[in-house]
Amino acid sequence: MKKGKNNQISFKRPCYNTEDQRFGGHRNRKEEVILVTHTKEIQAALNFIEKNLSEDISLDNIAKAVGFSKFYFHRTFQSEVGIPLYDYIRKRRLASASALLLNTDTSLLEIAIHFQFESQEAFARAFKSVYQLPPGRYRKVIKNLITGGSNMDNKSVIKGWFLTGLTPQKYQLYLDEKVFHTGTRSACIKSVSDEYKSGDFATVMQTFNARDFLKKRVRFSGFVKAREAAGWCGLWMRIDGASDVMLKFDNMQNRPIKGTTEWNHYSCVLDVPENAAVINIGMLINGKGQVWLDNVGFQEVDYNTPVTDFSPKSDHPDYPVNLSFE
Repeated sequence: MKKGKNNQISFKRPCYNTEDQRFGGHRNRKEEVILVTHTKEIQAALNFIEKNLSEDISLDNIAKAVGFSKFYFHRTFQSEVGIPLYDYIRKRRLASASALLLNTDTSLLEIAIHFQFESQEAFARAFKSVYQLPPGRYRKVIKNLITGGSNMDNKSVIKGWFLTGLTPQKYQLYLDEKVFHTGTRSACIKSVSDEYKSGDFATVMQTFNARDFLKKRVRFSGFVKAREAAGWCGLWMRIDGASDVMLKFDNMQNRPIKGTTEWNHYSCVLDVPENAAVINIGMLINGKGQVWLDNVGFQEVDYNTPVTDFSPKSDHPDYPVNLSFE
């Protein structure tokens, strides 16, 4: 980033003006286009897949479940859903695996076996191809990005940055040359799905070595613009130690950007501990909407600049109460 139609299957059948033409006549033959859709059958197939993501799903048993021949079903599915059947199943398994990574302590091997991957290594390769991070690191880096919560091409389109999150397939990352704060372009994340759950989010991020910033106070800042952000969005910074243990964190959840806003300047300020190993920075969006980022900065600041560490609000009292049960 620089600073500065329901799909339909068409069948053609001959339509004759007279019965004589049907039996060999050749006068005034014309073609009538018959549009056939299978919305209910495809929805039934999708429901079948959802209920059986952890089972050995075959083309035969899905086609049987919806009452089609396997050849006809395979062609119909790709036409109406937009991707081949087995690609769809793979993407749904990986998305479900990402939820387990973020919301449970299930081991990588158990997740791989549960979702029918032949090995942990095969699962890791498939996961990284979609989420841009190995599953273990994804769990450690992303798990606490949204506290309390939890194809478009997701390859890196901005040098040094990549798109990940809980549901990156529901978002598009691109360089916008029409909307920017200054210069000639900005980074934009845009929701591209029709349905979102409360925990769905994506982030554009990068990771770098903390070595040059140890025992210093640093600020990650940028100009952000939002359009119809139904959930919330904001900048975030996370500092990790060895083995990706989180040391410091701020994701602007206590000062979120919501709705539609014009360009404004935001920042995250954290102290980098002596045992820090890596620094992660990025911008996230939760739910539907569109958000832009421009004029990004990262620098050391003096200690007069207040830190913005995020700590979830607690409903617990400061001290124990009613110890005598009165």
